[in-house]
Amino acid sequence: MSRPLRQHHHEILLHTGQHYDDAMSDRFFNELDLPQPEIELGVGSASHAQQTGRMLIGIETAITEHRPDAVLVYGDTNSTLAGALAAAKMHVPIAHVEAGLRSFNRAMPEEINRVVTDSLSSLLLCPSETAAANLRREGITSGVSVVGDVMADVLAKFGGTANAAAVLARFGVREGQYFVATVHRAENTDNTSRLGSILDALSDLPSPVVFPAHPRVKAAMASAGLRPGANVTVVEPLGYASMIALAKHARAVLTDSGGLQKEAYWLGVPCVTLRDETEWLETVASGWNTLTGSDRSRIRAAVDRLDIPDSRPHLYGDGAAASKIIEAMSRLADSPKGSS
Repeated sequence: MSRPLRQHHHEILLHTGQHYDDAMSDRFFNELDLPQPEIELGVGSASHAQQTGRMLIGIETAITEHRPDAVLVYGDTNSTLAGALAAAKMHVPIAHVEAGLRSFNRAMPEEINRVVTDSLSSLLLCPSETAAANLRREGITSGVSVVGDVMADVLAKFGGTANAAAVLARFGVREGQYFVATVHRAENTDNTSRLGSILDALSDLPSPVVFPAHPRVKAAMASAGLRPGANVTVVEPLGYASMIALAKHARAVLTDSGGLQKEAYWLGVPCVTLRDETEWLETVASGWNTLTGSDRSRIRAAVDRLDIPDSRPHLYGDGAAASKIIEAMSRLADSPKGSS
């Protein structure tokens, strides 16, 4: 998204440092051929209020210095919220990528972030008609565009760059005979009962499980004294291409990640979502995704019932989301400041 945007506009890339593992961050930028950020805040890990507050200060300073025509924010993180709040306070138009997603669970920090960001945005760039419909129900109709999902663009360009055979050999697994699991959301990592139940469910599975674990997950496991069974191999977080190769050849993916739910769908791999709800309702309706929450028996039952649906409808755009976003950004830049 960043490089094609720079062919048409002057972009200043600001990296808040919310995802605070340096190795993970550097690998992400390098693998996806992203320009190095012009501004790095390095806010690191903290409570929601502390983290968002630090970002607000840094983003406000950047807006004051560079006076952009618009602020482009992505997703539903604290960085998204801070960018939107800082821009709104300074009367700079906001463009939100992944607008309109809803879990309808206000206990999720991400839900608060996305609802507030959408209410402040001049340009709402939706991945699906469902997302646009969510906005209409909230009375938001101006500036809404259905552009598809930029992650589909990324998958098409970078998803096949890893040597799949080497990735599988690295973890000693065979195609279609293992599972991939990821857990990172606060509702699971910060709740010892839920995390323990998920780990127990992974330990119950009849095949090897490769479990790339985020630092916060490892810390939560260590703090609670939780250990998965011998069939679960806990590994360091993987780079993008290696993770895609691992997911593509798995029997199924078990995750609480929204991104991995979509990637599993696009790759034609069944997904078991370790949450009670999802923003990506179409993947569930199509039969490729099953919601289980953290319940051990429900997770095992979902795995036992794994089936490959007969069809896989085309979801979340045609892989050209970036170009549609850039077109919409150009219209925003050409409009009177602050209008939609």
